[in-house]
Amino acid sequence: MTESTAHPSTAPTTGELQLSERASLQRVAGLSTELTDVTEVEYRQLRLERVVLVGVWTEGSAASARANMAELAALAETAGSQVLEALIQRRGKPDSATYIGSGKADELREVVLATGADTVICDGELTPAQLTALEKVVKVKVIDRTALILDIFAQHATSREGKAQVSLAQMEYMLPRLRGWGESMSRQAGGRAGSNGGVGLRGPGETKIETDRRRIRERMAKLRREIRDMRKARTTKRAARRRNAIPAITVAGYTNAGKSSLVNAMTGAGVLVQDALFATLDPTTRRATLDDGRAVVFTDTVGFVRHLPTQLVEAFRSTLEEVADADLLLHVVDGSDPFPTEQISAVRRVVNEIVAEEGIQPPPELLVINKIDAIDAIRLAEIRGAVGADAVFVSARTGEGLPELFDRVREFVSRADVELTIEVPFDRGDLVSRIHREGEVLSADHHGAGTTMHVRVPVALAGELRALAADPVN
Repeated sequence: MTESTAHPSTAPTTGELQLSERASLQRVAGLSTELTDVTEVEYRQLRLERVVLVGVWTEGSAASARANMAELAALAETAGSQVLEALIQRRGKPDSATYIGSGKADELREVVLATGADTVICDGELTPAQLTALEKVVKVKVIDRTALILDIFAQHATSREGKAQVSLAQMEYMLPRLRGWGESMSRQAGGRAGSNGGVGLRGPGETKIETDRRRIRERMAKLRREIRDMRKARTTKRAARRRNAIPAITVAGYTNAGKSSLVNAMTGAGVLVQDALFATLDPTTRRATLDDGRAVVFTDTVGFVRHLPTQLVEAFRSTLEEVADADLLLHVVDGSDPFPTEQISAVRRVVNEIVAEEGIQPPPELLVINKIDAIDAIRLAEIRGAVGADAVFVSARTGEGLPELFDRVREFVSRADVELTIEVPFDRGDLVSRIHREGEVLSADHHGAGTTMHVRVPVALAGELRALAADPVN
């Protein structure tokens, strides 16, 4: 496979420039985030440092519960924090008041004091009441998994559309969690003005928290309009690709499964690659040419994760439509993960939600098990038995398995080829050369006026050859 646009070997790629910029903005460890008033949590930008993780184990094995906490630790580190301790509690369901129960909340307070942590991260989405009650006990900032993921998205969004989507998701999360400070925040009349508010102040008035909610709703409405306009532009670009009949291949999968590395290995696109969760938020589309001359479009998309916040799924709707609109979905899985089948289930769950809302059938899926260079032969055999024989096993880092993946992609793309018989004049040697380059000549018969050719070609080229068609087969 060759990339459509060659880049000088000495010039930095877009991904390298983004990685350098991101590295220069890493948070500095050791800065205090001690809260003077824990009620300010939802109004302040998350600044995580020394954190304690807390999870509730309700189902599955102990190994699965530990893997979930390891993923939460990776999320916390990606957000720029230092994980000090991780605690898991076995319960039938989370406590409705404090998530872990009052007794365990007191124990958590002791751990916070012993470690010097300034933040507690819970592995689940907490209700506003649970957040408030748990903060009152541990007396440090408490955030949940949803807020953590939103913070990571806010750090990594680079495009205008990505930033707008993240802002909308954050506001949707923040709105029910706003808190007031009582009478001091009120815009209602009081004192000598009496019950009716006095001159210029009569009426129900508006509290400060109501004002904040109104402003947030206004801002959310504006963001939705902006995203809707951006969606139109994205739809127009997809329609243009459809008119050119270029197969669209979307690379999707769990976060940090190696999707961007695979796109780079297949197209030489220079997409940002980083060993971090949610390194890619803005979809990257690259046109490439297969070995047989066929043009295809690869799109690298945002990664999915277990319990992906509903606010993000809704906000990134226009981006995730790239998945629903694909001709082929390359579902990339991290083969080195302890539970790859759970990754597969999490991704398919989100994809099914997207296509269900669009009212269409899910695109054909090709399962790609990546990072096989990081696992041994026994583990590789176990994964083969779990995912089935149709999966392709590759290593984007070493290139192992990529030829087989190219063959499978070519096999899929060629399914849409068209057979037709055309009359090619002798002075159209350029057309004959292109047919050999991009398609396949099944038979050729030379005569006085030119050459009668029975060919199998891609849909895009077939449209150009229709004028020369003598006896179309399909």
